[in-house]
Amino acid sequence: MAHQVTLINGDGTGPELAAAARMCVDATGVKINWDVQEAGVDIMAKNGGNPLPDSVLASVRKTKCALKAPITTPVGTGFRSINVHLRQELGLFACIRPCKQYPGVRSYFDKLGVDIVIVRENTEDLYAGVEFEKGKPATGELIEFINKISTDKKIKTKADETGVSIKPISVSGTERIVRCAFDYARKHKRKKVTAVHKANIMKYSDGLYLQTAQRVAKEYADIEFEDRIVDNMCMQLVQKPELYDVLVLPNLYGDIISDLGAGIVGGLGVAPGENVGPGGAVFEATHGSAPKYKGLNKVNPTALILSGMLMLRHLGETDAAARLENAVAAVILEGKHVTYDLKPDRNDPTAVGTKEMAQAICEKLK
Repeated sequence: MAHQVTLINGDGTGPELAAAARMCVDATGVKINWDVQEAGVDIMAKNGGNPLPDSVLASVRKTKCALKAPITTPVGTGFRSINVHLRQELGLFACIRPCKQYPGVRSYFDKLGVDIVIVRENTEDLYAGVEFEKGKPATGELIEFINKISTDKKIKTKADETGVSIKPISVSGTERIVRCAFDYARKHKRKKVTAVHKANIMKYSDGLYLQTAQRVAKEYADIEFEDRIVDNMCMQLVQKPELYDVLVLPNLYGDIISDLGAGIVGGLGVAPGENVGPGGAVFEATHGSAPKYKGLNKVNPTALILSGMLMLRHLGETDAAARLENAVAAVILEGKHVTYDLKPDRNDPTAVGTKEMAQAICEKLK
């Protein structure tokens, strides 16, 4: 029986990447009924200025599964981020980003076999978007209220020069993301989960996060648990990333450290991702839409193709997922039919385009 999947083409280089990823997923032999949807700046004019049509959300709510190409968040619209809005609307509370070193990808850490999974909470923390603009009456009222109820910590700057962001961290949100990390570790035979925080400074938000993580960890005695302060975690990843396995983090730290993890294994071009929750799952590359390369058949399709691999795993097609990952790894290792950024010399004239690299991966699947 065919799987029902929404394919969101995105904008910029998104449609080229979506076509490449679809080609490779189809080449595995898994039957997919693709519901192709458009989103992003390219369709705003014909959609009343809305870069995220209701039809996209309706499709994902129906299929419970989407492969999404990169989308630009346009300046001057009501969307803080299209990607964030999509996750919030669908209740996708967890962002899972594997950072795996594939031989042939240039990296300072290419001999360590780095294979880290970052599990990031998607709905809380500073990214909840609870902000107060400097100079606004509500901001002044908030500062006055904080200074009134706080016995020792006060905001000493005035409202006309101070912006305020609220950092909510809840027990339920933390329990949910930490369990997600441990369940992922157990399912994929990972050995350790590391909770990342700044509890030494933010005792009532990150402190709550750490205490809750420690409590949940006791339910998973078969998996090692530890915690790291976020700044130390950054140093640890640069010095000895091979010591880490699954990292679970609040929203902001997860965003930052997932890019650090991608840098360790060769860059955003090889960094896939998935966002999961009660509303389904959306699989996407970590990188952006790179509009300056639109239509040039130049950008690396690996991240979105590997996101398609994660999608196949999610759908229970584990054999097809393994074959697709192996095909990607083989093409990268050979180094012949790869895009310019995967060549030792980025000006190498033998570099191929987005479509041609995808075709080479498909050949490995035959």
